Amino acid sequence: MSEDRSWRGNWPARLYRRVHKLGYDSLTAFAEARPTASLVALAEELGRDDIAGVQVFKGLVEEAARTHRVTRLVRSQFVRELSEGLPNGWPPVMDDENRLEVAMVLGSWFGFTPETHLARVEQVMDALRANPPPPGWRPLGPDDELLRTLLPDEEA
Repeated sequence: MSEDRSWRGNWPARLYRRVHKLGYDSLTAFAEARPTASLVALAEELGRDDIAGVQVFKGLVEEAARTHRVTRLVRSQFVRELSEGLPNGWPPVMDDENRLEVAMVLGSWFGFTPETHLARVEQVMDALRANPPPPGWRPLGPDDELLRTLLPDEEA
């Protein structure tokens, strides 16, 4: 993908045209139909040559803010990051290698967290480090019971 090409023209219109062409009424609906797909994978499905993952995420954040569902988006992004970085789920042993992998997943998740939710995500990260989930835990969507316990909806 050419970075320059993805930002040319009215990329939001191009993004939503592609989403609608695939039969979805929102970018959120498109993304939620693929809950474990990375942002890059979503972007490639929408337009390998002219849509970037960060554009998909920007659109998802805007939709989530409009519908007061940012916390759900944050949980969804956790699922995406965990699926990509720990495809076999939470590691059974926290040796140095696994600690690094977990740190990379959590760091990436934090990097894709809207500012309004950074403090809550830090609390979740601390909780996961202090009390790791069961080995192999791999939420498949934002409604995972443990994930909802860690990061419940609290939006108006």
